[in-house]
Amino acid sequence: MTLEDLRVFIAVCERGSLSAVARDLSRSQPAVSQHIKRLEREAGLALVERRPRGVVPTQAGRLLYDAARDGLNGIDSAVRRLRDLAEGTAGEVRVTTGATTVRHFLANGVLAFRKRFPEVRPEFRTRISSRACLAALLADEADLALITIGDPVRGIEQRPFIELPWSLAVSADDPLARREHLDPAELEGIPHIRLPENSTAQTQLDAHLAEHRVERTTAVGAADWDTVVLLAELGVGRAIVPTLPGWHPSRHPRLRLVPIPGLPPLSAGWGVRRWETLPPFARAFAETIAANLV
Repeated sequence: MTLEDLRVFIAVCERGSLSAVARDLSRSQPAVSQHIKRLEREAGLALVERRPRGVVPTQAGRLLYDAARDGLNGIDSAVRRLRDLAEGTAGEVRVTTGATTVRHFLANGVLAFRKRFPEVRPEFRTRISSRACLAALLADEADLALITIGDPVRGIEQRPFIELPWSLAVSADDPLARREHLDPAELEGIPHIRLPENSTAQTQLDAHLAEHRVERTTAVGAADWDTVVLLAELGVGRAIVPTLPGWHPSRHPRLRLVPIPGLPPLSAGWGVRRWETLPPFARAFAETIAANLV
């Protein structure tokens, strides 16, 4: 049993496909199968079950997956720290999130973290969706992912630290701009600017509106929160958006965000492979960001 056997096994469990792992690792499918077979010979048990649409871990496989994932996370973290010591640096914190999140969630926290730990280098890798951020975590391309909290994902811990209430974004001269709040039923039939189709936020919003039996007409779609809000401010349409931290009307004098308290708020937070094995500076970064939201 080698570390490489375990890495391939973990990848197979998470991807659910031998061929997908073979493509990811630029190897042949028989080569990937050999890693699994070697582990099964040593364990004396079947570790994966082959099905028409891929593979899933057996009960024994799940036990090995949980132990191997935790162990390799700790080894990878230790190797990075050893490399930092050898190079005489304090290291880095690898963060993946969306570009909008960097602007609206991280600015104050990054400044505070840099002041506390000037020798540590934050590295940001932006992705187009929370799903893509989680994929980066699973591929060990990041220590932390700032995401919209969604459905459970095998191999990922999600820790919410803020709730974002929903609002209707409208231009200042819109008749609805004078309202103190709106009920979900009042959204019926309103042409709207949609959040990105691949976003967890839009998926959750659609589910909430379906529960209230609200049907809407799409006016236009947009690539991110900032674009959606800008289009609403220009009067192109209305948009149901999560109210991000730091929002202040004075920064957008021609925009109004009318609260919709009847919709459950959107949760945002950190995604990690395992909190207990997170490098100390990465944990400090996560805590500093949460403490500096305004």
